[in-house]
Amino acid sequence: MKRILYTVAFLIGSGHSLAAQRILTLEEAISQTLENNWDIRIARNDSIVAAIDRQYRNAGLLPNLNANIGQGFNNNDQYQKFNDGTIRERNDVQSSNLSGNISLSWTLFDGGRMFATRARLDELLAQGEWTIRNQINNTIADVVNAYYRIVQLSQQSIALEKQIAVFEEREKLARHKLNIGVGSKPDLLQSQIDLNSQKSLQLSIQNDILQAKQALNRLMLPKLALNEHTPSDWFEVIKDIPIQTDLSLGTIQDSLSINNPQLQIQQLNIRLAERTLQERKADRYPTFSFNSAYNFNRLDNKVVVNPFQPLFSRNQGLNYGFTASVPLFNQFRVRRQIEQAKQDIRFQEFRFDQQNLNLRLGAWNAFQRYLMLIESWKLEEKNILLTEENVQIVLEIYRLNSTTLLQLKEAQRSLQEAYDRLIRARFQAKLAETELLRLQGKFIH
Repeated sequence: MKRILYTVAFLIGSGHSLAAQRILTLEEAISQTLENNWDIRIARNDSIVAAIDRQYRNAGLLPNLNANIGQGFNNNDQYQKFNDGTIRERNDVQSSNLSGNISLSWTLFDGGRMFATRARLDELLAQGEWTIRNQINNTIADVVNAYYRIVQLSQQSIALEKQIAVFEEREKLARHKLNIGVGSKPDLLQSQIDLNSQKSLQLSIQNDILQAKQALNRLMLPKLALNEHTPSDWFEVIKDIPIQTDLSLGTIQDSLSINNPQLQIQQLNIRLAERTLQERKADRYPTFSFNSAYNFNRLDNKVVVNPFQPLFSRNQGLNYGFTASVPLFNQFRVRRQIEQAKQDIRFQEFRFDQQNLNLRLGAWNAFQRYLMLIESWKLEEKNILLTEENVQIVLEIYRLNSTTLLQLKEAQRSLQEAYDRLIRARFQAKLAETELLRLQGKFIH
C-alpha cells in the first residue's frame, strides 16, 4: 500500500503549499479510501476465499482417512424349526454388537485431474489479486476525479469572487455617475441586477462544493457519509490542479499489455479455461486407488437358541488392496464436456482480443483528447490575461464616461466565459490524464 501512495504522490507532484491545517491532500484522501472503501473490502474478501483454497491446494494429492464406530443392542423373540423336526423357541433374546473401522482411500492416479485442479487454484488466486488491484486502480481514479472536482469548483468560486469585485465597482460607478448627473437610473438598476445575479451564482457554486465534498466522503469514509448531520466542509483542498504534460502514446500502449488489470484478468480467464480442459480430459483415463481398512467387530449374545451359534465372538484385522476403475462408456458425457471446455477457451481468447482492442482504441481516443485539452488549457491561460486587461481598460473608460454600459457588460461577459473555459479545460485535461494513468494501471505500481 505504501508503494501505491508513493506512486500517487509522484504522479500529482509535490510543489504545492499546504499551509492551512484543515487542507486534505490527495494522498490522505487515497489512504483513507484504501482503508475504508467498501468495494475494495469486498474485492479483498473474494481474494481471501481464493487464498484459502490455494492454501490447501495440495490436499487433493493426499489420501482420505475415516473412522467409524457403532454400538447396537437387540432384543428378539426367536423361533427355529430344523429339518429333523426339532423346534427351538426362546423369547427376549438379548445381544449387543460393537463395530468400528478406520479406512484409508488414496487415489494414486486419476489422469492428472488432481494436478490440473491444483494449478487452477493457483490461477484463481492470481485472478483474485488482480481483481483487487483492478478495484483499487479504479477507486483511486475515482478519488482523483472527485478530489479535483472540488478543486475545480473552488477555482470557479475564486474566479467568481474576482468578477463580483468588478460588478461591485461597476455598481459604485453607476451610482456615482447618477449622483453627479451624468448617469442614468436604468444603468444603476442593471448593475445591481447583474451583481445580485453573480452573488446568487456564488451561492449555487458553494452548494456544489458541499455536494462534491460529500461525494468524496462517500469514497473515503462510507459509514461517515451515511450520517446526514456530517459536515461536508470539514476539510479544504489544494488550490491548483497539477497536470502532467509529458505523457506519450507509445509508453501508454506498451503499458497496457503488462499493467492493465482488466487484460491481466482476461488472460487468467484463458488459463483457467485451459485448466478446466485438462480436468475434463482426465476423465478419459482410468483411476487407480489404494484402499485399506482396519476393522473391529464384537458380538455378545446373552443366550442362543442354536447351540452352534456362539455366545461371544470378536473379529479384528487389517485388509488392503488396489482398485482400478476404467471408463468404458458414459453416454459421450466426457466428449461433450471436452468440446465445451475447448469452446470456452476460444470464447475467452475472443474476449481477450476484443478487450485488448477496446482498451487500445480507448487509450488512443483518450490520448488525443488529452492533447487537445492540454493545448486548449495553454491557450486559455494566455486568453485570460487578455480578457482581464480588457475589462480593466473598459472599466476605466466607463469611469470616464467614454463608453456605454453595454460595452462594459460585454467585456465582463467575455471575462466570465474565459474563466469558465480555462477552469473547465484544466479540469478536463486532468480527467483525461487520470484516465490514461488508470488504463496503464499506474495507480497500483
